[in-house]
Amino acid sequence: MTVLLVEDIGLLVQGLGDQVPLRNTSMVVEDGVITDIGVDHPAPDRVLSAGGLTVLPGLVDGHVHPTFGEWTPAQNSVGWIHNYLHGGTTSMVSAGELHIPGLDFTALTPELVLSIAITSRHTTARMRPSGVKVNAGTVLLVPGMSEEHFDRAAREGIDQLKFIFYDWNRLGDGEAQRYVRWAHERGMTVKMHSGGVSRSGSSRVAGRDIAVAVAPDIIGHLSGGPIPAPDGDLLAIIRDLPSAQLEVCSSMNFRATKLVVDELAARGELGRLTLGTDTPGGTGVIPRGMLRNICYLASMCGVDPVAAVAAGTGQTAAAHGLDGGVLAVGKPADFLVLGPITGSTAQDGLECFALGDLPGIATVVVDGVPLVERRSEQTPPPSRAVEWRGDTRSPVNTAPSRKAPAPHHDGCC
Repeated sequence: MTVLLVEDIGLLVQGLGDQVPLRNTSMVVEDGVITDIGVDHPAPDRVLSAGGLTVLPGLVDGHVHPTFGEWTPAQNSVGWIHNYLHGGTTSMVSAGELHIPGLDFTALTPELVLSIAITSRHTTARMRPSGVKVNAGTVLLVPGMSEEHFDRAAREGIDQLKFIFYDWNRLGDGEAQRYVRWAHERGMTVKMHSGGVSRSGSSRVAGRDIAVAVAPDIIGHLSGGPIPAPDGDLLAIIRDLPSAQLEVCSSMNFRATKLVVDELAARGELGRLTLGTDTPGGTGVIPRGMLRNICYLASMCGVDPVAAVAAGTGQTAAAHGLDGGVLAVGKPADFLVLGPITGSTAQDGLECFALGDLPGIATVVVDGVPLVERRSEQTPPPSRAVEWRGDTRSPVNTAPSRKAPAPHHDGCC
């Protein structure tokens, strides 16, 4: 058994909107799982001194579009997942493997969409690119699927489905509703593309009437992908689909995001909010996209920073059925150590978000293994340093190693 003790934590944010952060605490990790919080360990194999910085769960990007591994033809880019890791993302969920060259969105068949999802499940999802947990292999729902297609998907370990290219002219025949029922019977999560037509030009516009008729689990990029539904539809979806989780993304309409968040806050329903980037795609590759989402919610939408962090960690994980996103006993030890960069007036990571300041990431740990030890390639360093002591081996790291690509920076500095 390998034991990691994380000590000198200035602030521990657990990833749940209703939990008060813990100050001046510690955390024990055994074989990649959190076993204690607030206690020391008499003989750890390794110690991480967090330097009084903030520890929070690794960010969970609920909306990415992988192709194969770390290659995205959408931006002719290699190494994007490595860069997202350095931006604090430790888990991500595919919203469809859409960007395979030559894929004709107007001629998708049940066999084709299922085969793409199965291939992605057994390649990108299996390899953990750069150590990141990528839930890849999402079935794009199209007309003509049978229950056997859902059985095959379940046998292959697929648990995410999405409506995006579905022909909504046939909404009245009940097929879409059957898909949702079949998915739920197999423990699968259903997401729906909402808003206007996507970059491909082949997706279907989906507003309140379609969303309410189908009743998916998650309304994808409610505030724009790339444009949102009309304001009245946004408010009606929030009101008329009380069980649905509501996603906003970096590829968003900022005004519509504030409208959605204000309405959820007024209704006391911020726990329904989930976050993603909706990248790679036309918006590009945004390594700091999840940090930007949290900063925007806390600094411009008036969301308590604890709730903003929860939206990008525990709530997004739970909405997609992932085991993670929270720092609690029995949960995977996926976490970040971050804090104010030099020049910021913030005193800790939460104050950074409230001010809209980008925090500096010192360390990124996945399953108890440090994938970034002392300095992120994607942020300036925090004003205080972390220190590692003890055994430098990482025996629980099962991710294949690879040479890191040159750093990719979004924005300046």
